[in-house]
Amino acid sequence: MHEIDLARHSPLLDPALHVWGWEIPVYLFLGGLAAGTMIVGSLLAARAGPRSAAARWLLFAPAALLSLGMLALFLDLSRKAHVWRFYLAFRATSPMSWGAWILLAVYPVSLLAALAGLEDGEASRVEALLARARLGGVARAARALAVDRAACLRRANTALGIGLGVYTGVLLSTLGARALWASALLGPLFLVSGASTGAAFLLLFRLAEDERHAVERWDRLAMGVELALLALFLVGLSTAGEGSRQAAALLLGGRFTAQFWTLVVLGGLLAPLLLGALQGRLALRATAVAPVLVLAGGFALRWILVAAGQA
Repeated sequence: MHEIDLARHSPLLDPALHVWGWEIPVYLFLGGLAAGTMIVGSLLAARAGPRSAAARWLLFAPAALLSLGMLALFLDLSRKAHVWRFYLAFRATSPMSWGAWILLAVYPVSLLAALAGLEDGEASRVEALLARARLGGVARAARALAVDRAACLRRANTALGIGLGVYTGVLLSTLGARALWASALLGPLFLVSGASTGAAFLLLFRLAEDERHAVERWDRLAMGVELALLALFLVGLSTAGEGSRQAAALLLGGRFTAQFWTLVVLGGLLAPLLLGALQGRLALRATAVAPVLVLAGGFALRWILVAAGQA
């Protein structure tokens, strides 16, 4: 038996190559941001010594960020009334099935981890707020459960954050028909990008000085790894088959070159790294400029990859 591989696009046979709109890059960005916040927030919670109020309360952020991302994903669904079917089965060979259950597991684990990190007075405020919806007793019982298992919840929160971050890249890389996405590096790339944006998100709030220094170190490390993975990603595409080389050309001289190198590489990675180096060397006061650039670059990465992959 002979196998024949064809790569073609006919307007008569394939009516549309561009089927994903703004909802998917928004979902991928917010999902990666939630994953990064889970990972970095858990690392802060595991450090010895007292934590700032911002570091404690920001552990509630992943659930809110993920909810916004899932709203964008829901808006993209053609048959919205059938969304519940994702949770009628689990297929170990399906990345989308893994992703659906990871998304569901994030809520209880991240919220319990957040409750475990609150001080008694802060927990009382949460209970009083939920008491208006007659859920004060539930919050009290959940916190009692969480405090007894705080270390286990931190580890589970970190593991789920890693799984969520990798999944946002694997969701694209399993679609091998799209040459730009047919790379095993997309999972690790989206994970470190999510960790970087999560760290940048935390830096927008009033952390303690030692917490800020730790998060800045983690952010620089993630950005360095992201630059290396981007280089390997482009090299891998450029040295593969003709379809992959044409996909790489979209970012290396093609229609998405200016956006990719300006918004992602220069604005989202190199400029924040340079600002961080100058801030440390000249003892400058920290500003929101570098974190905002990192967040904008992380969003631009996903927007460009989704758009270029369908070009």
